[in-house]
Amino acid sequence: MTLPSITYGLFLLSVAGLYWAVGRRSLRIGVLAIASLVFYASLQVQYVPLMLALILLNFCWARVLVAPMNWRTPNEQWQVAEQGWHRRRRILLGVGIGLNVLLLLAFKYVSTWLGWAWPLIGASADLGDRWLAIALPLGLSFFTFECIAYLVDVYRGAPATDNILEFGAYKLFFPKLISGPITRYHAFNQQIKTRTALDWNWVVEGLWLIASGSIKKLLIADHIAVLVNLSLGNLERAGSGDLWLAIFAYGLQLYLDFSGYVDIARGSALLMGINLPVNFNFPYLTTNIADFWRRWHMTLGEWLRNYLYFPLGGSRQGLLRTCLNLMIVMAIAGIWHGNTWGFLIWGVIHGAALGIHRITHYLSSRWSGLKQLWQTPLGVVLSWGITQALVCFSWLFFRLPTPRDYGLALQKLWGVSRDAQFAQKVYLESLGFTFEQLWVLMGCIVLLMVGAYGIQQGLRLQLSWPVKLLMIPLCLFAAWLLAPLETLPYIYFEF
Repeated sequence: MTLPSITYGLFLLSVAGLYWAVGRRSLRIGVLAIASLVFYASLQVQYVPLMLALILLNFCWARVLVAPMNWRTPNEQWQVAEQGWHRRRRILLGVGIGLNVLLLLAFKYVSTWLGWAWPLIGASADLGDRWLAIALPLGLSFFTFECIAYLVDVYRGAPATDNILEFGAYKLFFPKLISGPITRYHAFNQQIKTRTALDWNWVVEGLWLIASGSIKKLLIADHIAVLVNLSLGNLERAGSGDLWLAIFAYGLQLYLDFSGYVDIARGSALLMGINLPVNFNFPYLTTNIADFWRRWHMTLGEWLRNYLYFPLGGSRQGLLRTCLNLMIVMAIAGIWHGNTWGFLIWGVIHGAALGIHRITHYLSSRWSGLKQLWQTPLGVVLSWGITQALVCFSWLFFRLPTPRDYGLALQKLWGVSRDAQFAQKVYLESLGFTFEQLWVLMGCIVLLMVGAYGIQQGLRLQLSWPVKLLMIPLCLFAAWLLAPLETLPYIYFEF
């Protein structure tokens, strides 16, 4: 059962109808929990026990974190007892985080570890391949991140829930289970408590998000993926211009693919009165790398700030330490995405860019001329171009993370002509467009983004609900009719 599909649509409508049909809040939570288990079991039934065990572990661990100290301690011993109580809580928090991180690393890097281990124990490669085929639980990264956030929030003073069914429904909530957005427990649970009646405005908005997300995913991202896969799958024959087109197209594909998924997830949740966090806000129109990360995968950026950057010291310990903290956080973000060198390089590029931006901001605050330069139309265009060129270049390592692939691509970025048959086979026969026409199409997609941004953010205009109701079936039908014959999995399912 994948998003979007006819099967998922029928499943979603059935769950939403049953959710609002039952009156009691406890029954609604039970509906969400059971439906989410069914959803995950349709994808990877073998990992349902693992997810349930993680829920139980983190539920119990949070309860231990808030275990009260002995307030009957005599006054002269109270301060010593309080220090010991806080020390014990810090240790328990560290152990809880460590268990979640170790589990995530064990699964995420199992292919690397087993690649070393199979020859040592004399196992065959076929056995390793069969084992790895079931060794990657979908959604484990986002599941683990939410668990860590919950433990830290409880440690910082948020109440720990005493209802494991509520916690399980939050953790397993099927729209966000596989690829987010990352959601905090207390905000999620508060909505279930307060949203007691069906709001038809939310229903229309939810269906609109599902329809527009389907357009992003099926009609645009999956078609772009054909160009990207053909071009980067034939690196030896591609020329410099072909590589730049493929990298630029991949940036659009990744954005439309992931934001399309989030739109469908948010729309699905709205049908049950739950408003999940926004995860993208036109990141390719930002004029500096810090703003890019405030508007790209926003819930991951918030998680990195709250649970990595701030504990490292944030920006409180001087400019150089701030730059170092940014580099560490983004390097960890790169390692989280995968176990090959390209992801680490991608993270280091963004960490270095964030550090340079922080230094530039520091200098601009002291040199009025430099500050005024960035505020001029030329400065805005220049800063936008530099930011997006860096982001686009970094996608090369994200899409081609192995040294062999990104090394070959780097060698061919400048002054290399394509193979004589590349344009004929890839562009004309497979895609039906010339190289130049494909650039124009990519440019049109960017112009559509600019137009949507201007309407939503500049003019503050929104489509009325009658227009959305008219557009919803048209968008869904167009996405179903014009999608590629083979629907591709979401890119972030890999992470």
